[in-house]
Amino acid sequence: MRDVDDGVIVLLGGRSEIGLEVVRRICAGRDVILAARRSADLAAECAELRGAGARAVHTVEFDADDLGSHQPLLEQVAAEHGRIGVAVLAFGVLGDQAAAERDPAAAVAVLQTDFIAQVNVLTVLANLLRAQGSGQLVVFGSVAGVRVRRANYVYGSGKAGLHGFASGLSDALHGSGVHLLLVRSGFVIGRMTAGMSPAPLSRTPDQVAEAVVTGLRRRTGQIWVPRALGAAYVVARLVPRALWRRMPR
Repeated sequence: MRDVDDGVIVLLGGRSEIGLEVVRRICAGRDVILAARRSADLAAECAELRGAGARAVHTVEFDADDLGSHQPLLEQVAAEHGRIGVAVLAFGVLGDQAAAERDPAAAVAVLQTDFIAQVNVLTVLANLLRAQGSGQLVVFGSVAGVRVRRANYVYGSGKAGLHGFASGLSDALHGSGVHLLLVRSGFVIGRMTAGMSPAPLSRTPDQVAEAVVTGLRRRTGQIWVPRALGAAYVVARLVPRALWRRMPR
């Protein structure tokens, strides 16, 4: 099994529990960039990664919804810290489904962060990594986007769009030396889902991260976390719509 690509590790969404768990597993001897809003408040995250063996940890201000800032920010990271080895896109929102059904602006805000901003960042990163001839991208999809459910169709539709874009981009990157890993995970028990009842086959951030790192080292194009969800969604596609619309989140 190969190691991940050489170069700086960039975590877009520097507070993400899953993202930090991924980076912690691969950061020994490497420089890490944590990109997030209020980046001056990331002292605990920086200390955690230095404790895991990172050579240096730097923070940069990143607003996912400020699309115009993405390219200059990522170009500056590459210029100041060198080639990007692994970029992990770990930002996103669940949103409020009830509010999004009432207010078009609330629905658009979810899609802005979970789809449009991801597309923008991925396009910038794909161009940077193509130019250097190597690098790895991690994109977090969700089973919510595999077959969208009535209970969370705004969030699910953003993930469905992201799945399609990431799959097409992965094909476009074939032969370029750049590898994209699409992670289709189920319910993850953590801050983002606090207060929600865990779904069947739920996983923790560290379990998801372990699968992600294995996928990176194997250069896998897509993984299901847990793996059993892949088979479950083969069956789920066959569920009649009259039943599917009653499925919970």
